[in-house]
Amino acid sequence: MNEFTPFDVSRDGVVLHGRIGGRGPALLLLHGHPQTHVIWHRVAPLLAQRFTVVLMDLRGYGDSGRPTPDTEHRVYSKREMAADAMAVMQHHGFDRFQVLAHDRGARVAHRLAADHPQAVERMLLLDIAPTLAMYENTSEAFARAYWHWFFLIQPPPLPEALLASDPSRYVRSVMGGRHAGLAPFALEALAEYERCAALPGTAEAVCEDYRASAGIDLVHDREDIAAGHRLTQPLRVLWGAHGVVGKCFDVLALWRERADDVSGGTVPCGHYIPEEAPDDVVREALSFFRS
Repeated sequence: MNEFTPFDVSRDGVVLHGRIGGRGPALLLLHGHPQTHVIWHRVAPLLAQRFTVVLMDLRGYGDSGRPTPDTEHRVYSKREMAADAMAVMQHHGFDRFQVLAHDRGARVAHRLAADHPQAVERMLLLDIAPTLAMYENTSEAFARAYWHWFFLIQPPPLPEALLASDPSRYVRSVMGGRHAGLAPFALEALAEYERCAALPGTAEAVCEDYRASAGIDLVHDREDIAAGHRLTQPLRVLWGAHGVVGKCFDVLALWRERADDVSGGTVPCGHYIPEEAPDDVVREALSFFRS
């Protein structure tokens, strides 16, 4: 990804790291857990031929900052992460843009579109249903497959201690325990995920991200529903045919409860769509986003 220029943007004392490159309309790319913006290494160079691509590390991940947690986990709420994304895009001169996001990043994108509807033009989300719906419809099969959702939200210090004791083992266990094992991941990308997982404060930040999702983020989602707020942007959702989300949830139906214009379907892979099926992601992106 040498063709992309690194940047660091500071918001409220939190450094937000990323890369920017390409030409054309602005397209923000957000990664998932336990990864970094590097997940897009097979996708971003192709999209940069049509878009100005902005990739960023979420707070708590990659080379972005790891702020000190608070008791209500607001510091790692998706509302704060969405505000980070707005700060990054405005720093680069973009007040309106499109979003491609995976996993945790897609949850940030959901909040970004809800809180800043004037900024988000279109969204393509990968392998998620709405967070609140997933918690409310959790089955035994989902709990077994997404065990980390329920492990990471346990009170400190046990989850942090176990992650910090062997970060590489955690990364390889979580990513390698899915449909295709570790085969889809480039060695250089895997090494980068392991490097960042071992940075000081990462274990605490990751746990806080998930604690926020099981707490304050659900409060914000319920407030949206109570107020009748819906996503008005065109939304496309893709999920892995061999993954857990599509097997445990009616993805399109759940998104249609929260958004007005929803399309999507399966991709022939597992959870890590940008690395398992990059050609499908690029094809869907080019057909969906306005360039």
